[in-house]
Amino acid sequence: MNLSYIGIAARKFKRLLDYLQRLDLDHAAIARRAGLNADTIKKMPDSDMLSAYDYSQLFKQSVLDMQTLCRPLPWGAGVGSEIFEMQCRCLIGCSTLGEALLRAEKFDALLSPISGYKISIHQRDGLCCLRYHINPPDVDKVFIPADWDRSDSYRTIMKASGLLVWHALCGWFIGRTIEVHAMQVSAPEVGEAYTRSLEQLIDCSVEFDADENQLIFSDEFLDFRLVQTADSLEEFLKNAVYELMVSEKKPASTSAAIKSLVGFDFERGMPTFSEIATKLHMSESSLRRRLLTEKTSYQILKDELRCASAIEHLKNSEIKINDLSYLLGYTEPSSFVRSFRNWTGMTPKMYRENSSF
Repeated sequence: MNLSYIGIAARKFKRLLDYLQRLDLDHAAIARRAGLNADTIKKMPDSDMLSAYDYSQLFKQSVLDMQTLCRPLPWGAGVGSEIFEMQCRCLIGCSTLGEALLRAEKFDALLSPISGYKISIHQRDGLCCLRYHINPPDVDKVFIPADWDRSDSYRTIMKASGLLVWHALCGWFIGRTIEVHAMQVSAPEVGEAYTRSLEQLIDCSVEFDADENQLIFSDEFLDFRLVQTADSLEEFLKNAVYELMVSEKKPASTSAAIKSLVGFDFERGMPTFSEIATKLHMSESSLRRRLLTEKTSYQILKDELRCASAIEHLKNSEIKINDLSYLLGYTEPSSFVRSFRNWTGMTPKMYRENSSF
């Protein structure tokens, strides 16, 4: 799959522009801010393909104007809004996905009177249920025009789109796709085409009219470490809709998943290759083949993690070199010094002295 270009049908652009008009927003000006011409798009055949990046920009500019209506934004968990950005900035400092989701739960509890939505996390029998709750006041009076063709199905789209955003966002945080056991939507089905599109995105069956609005997946994902950083978040927020589209379409990075699992804390030792394969629900041979296609190996990944952890300790702590070598799993300090020289061209002592200037 060519990830440099993801196409979106012109009819989706037209639908968004038409929706903005029905909200009495200046759709032409919004399109111009996104670098697009609304009249040109309206004249295009519905099946013509445009860039998903352009759609992301149009959606982002649309959200900025929708916020001026001073009502909770009901679509896609508020993606593109200021509250969504604040939440992402709040979560990026967490160590694991589980920690991030618990923080998101607290964040939403505080802001749900303003945003109109929140998530909650529930664990049972080795599964995690990520529930997305939304019931914004007066949404039908502001965001649901009476003559809009989705006025009868907006509650389903509102609830399902929130689950899709959280699925993609969690996957982006840990650098791999989260395999969902079930997606349950507490609203009626709106048509076979919409159901198929959901099932293709989430890669599992979708149940409608469910008691809870939730994604169900293995709670092992909660232990995965966040592989994103404050720097990568800045790039993500510039094009959040596009980034979430890409994260749903591209194959999961096995290397990123392993780094997420192992992390940088080696006090309990480095997991074996067999243990990693078990956690990723793969056979050892399948995992080895996946790493080969990514032109790496478990040993290379371990060395990269050890190097990153060593540099972090040398820069920001007073730990002794001998103690650091044992922390990283080396039985002899000399082996660590030799490895570090191979990684950086310097001994740990030289690196610490240079980084202190």
